[in-house]
Amino acid sequence: MTALAPAMLNPRRIALVGASADPTRLTARAQVYLRKHGFDGELYPVNPRAETILGERAYPSIAAIPGPVDLAYLLLATEHVEGVIADVAAKGIPVAAILADGFAEAGEEGRARQERLLATARAAGVRILGPNSMGLVNVNARSACSVNAALEAETLPAGRLALVSQSGSMLGAIMARGAARGLGFSHLISTGNEADLTASEIAGLLVDDPDTDAILLFLEAIRRADLLAEAARRAHAAGKPVIAYKLGRSSFGAELANSHTGALAGSDAAADAFFRANGIARVTMIEALLESPALFIGRRPLAAPKRAVSVMTTTGGGGAMAVDALGVAGIETRAPHAVAVEGLKAAGLPHHGRMIDVTLAGTRADKVQAAMAALAADPDTDLALSVIGSSAQFRPADAVAGLIGAAKAGHGKPIAAFLVPQADVSLRMLGEAGIPAFRTPESCADAIRAFLDWRAPRAVPPLDSPAHRLPARPDEADARRLFAALGLDSGIAVFAAPDAAPDGLRYPVALKVLSPDLAHKTEVGGVALNIPDAAALRTEAAAMAARVAAKAPGAAITGFLAQPMAKGLAEAILGFRRDPETGAVVLVGAGGVMAELHRDTALRCAPVSEAEAHAMIAEVKGLKPLAGWRGLPKGDLDALARAIVAVSRLAAVTEVAEAEINPLIIHAEGQGVTVADAWVVRA
Repeated sequence: MTALAPAMLNPRRIALVGASADPTRLTARAQVYLRKHGFDGELYPVNPRAETILGERAYPSIAAIPGPVDLAYLLLATEHVEGVIADVAAKGIPVAAILADGFAEAGEEGRARQERLLATARAAGVRILGPNSMGLVNVNARSACSVNAALEAETLPAGRLALVSQSGSMLGAIMARGAARGLGFSHLISTGNEADLTASEIAGLLVDDPDTDAILLFLEAIRRADLLAEAARRAHAAGKPVIAYKLGRSSFGAELANSHTGALAGSDAAADAFFRANGIARVTMIEALLESPALFIGRRPLAAPKRAVSVMTTTGGGGAMAVDALGVAGIETRAPHAVAVEGLKAAGLPHHGRMIDVTLAGTRADKVQAAMAALAADPDTDLALSVIGSSAQFRPADAVAGLIGAAKAGHGKPIAAFLVPQADVSLRMLGEAGIPAFRTPESCADAIRAFLDWRAPRAVPPLDSPAHRLPARPDEADARRLFAALGLDSGIAVFAAPDAAPDGLRYPVALKVLSPDLAHKTEVGGVALNIPDAAALRTEAAAMAARVAAKAPGAAITGFLAQPMAKGLAEAILGFRRDPETGAVVLVGAGGVMAELHRDTALRCAPVSEAEAHAMIAEVKGLKPLAGWRGLPKGDLDALARAIVAVSRLAAVTEVAEAEINPLIIHAEGQGVTVADAWVVRA
């Protein structure tokens, strides 16, 4: 790690392996851009067919380079990369960035090639950035070691935002979008395939970088979630916000398991839970990734956000757009509290309604400053937003002076602006003053929503593993025994054959076929309800065996399960899943056969505390009546919370990939819960 941080974040001696003497070629760009943007370190173009490249001495091999090298950027064709890694290792270069594609993303042959490459590098202690990496840029050190065409720009604004992107093309796009509004970066790093170095590990390096105030992540997937969690927690302690834009919100992952939980707790939902648990803010718009850092830098997550804002506007239509977008994001624009009203009155400004429309008065800096000071003092809101009309475009100094003055006065609450016209000068002035400024109502709402959703990293509850072993191919009875070991025992009878049904059951009962091959039994006739007595139970078991054999001839029938019928106030689904990206998650939702249709769920990283479980219950609309809504009888939400905690303890049972109770019957307050159906999938 000692050599990794400087080699990644501020390399001063760079070998460009495969550099081209033709400035029009892609493989010449890194050298062109490094010199164009003022790199004053040592460059070593490596090409055995040239003595000089673009005016600089070239070297026939890596071994011929005099002295140590911090970073090797391999600009070679795919088939030549493997052989050169051994040369990199022999030279003692700590990091090799690889531009070439054709590795893990290119099928089985490419995956094998990447594994060989990685094995060679690991054996020699070389860290790999890529393959498919467009390189890395340290703007403050004028080190533009990248082939991204965005570096054709004449200047690169330096700043204190660091971007780590799994997409090389987005590295340049985000840099260009930032430059257009005067936003500067400290570092921009393209991680590509992440065969070795991941965005997660690089984020950890940036936490310790003195030139970085916020870490931005453009993610296609989460790799090494453990390292990202550690980085985010250290970043929180250091006061450096981590803000992520992650693709994949529209799908639930390529592989869904047999239970409802697999569909309901897909990887994107798990990513949300992971970000929340570890103090990472998530935006859903690329504009918000650029515009939101000013809202986060220097601030801590709100302990109890009101999810309400104050809005002052000089344009009715623009203000209404902001109010509407905020409302869609679940944020209320709230009429001013009496404290704010007094300040508005004193300034001779309107003070009625959800939106304070100051019209022409809003072009006067003293009026704007007074209004924003009053709204920033409002105890009922989390943020004061100014919506500025045409004056932002044509009279920028006047339009933003009041905002800058109010922000400098330091009222404690964030002050932000949405500029309705295209107003680049005003955007730049606000950015330089550290005031969040937005170009669209949607990105404004997205950034404010992300800020209000932002939480401090949670304390992870202690975790103990229940003493229980699963068979190789578990059926529902095995799942029930597992949940019983966690404290959720609802009393069942298991028997191997129809004529072996036990005596002493409390009738009526429900009967189910047992099979490790049938996650959903109803569809094959494997469930019967309200069986009145022992004789009927034996008859129905025989008939059920015949039905299931006919409808699912390949399914192994391991026996039958009987359970007394139970009726409660509502049903819930409880699920556990070991997400391939983020790890263990627990889910609660409105249960029964409609669970997957309604998708009314709450998800958290597992394990959870009882307080977290209660917070999950409160998020599920279908469970709200159980709190006594409109005089309805209260359900046993304490028992439901304890059940969620119990299921979340499966995080300690490594042999479980997925498990589910659906439905869990919730009885009246004080009367507990009943497991009505269960399923488990081995890892």
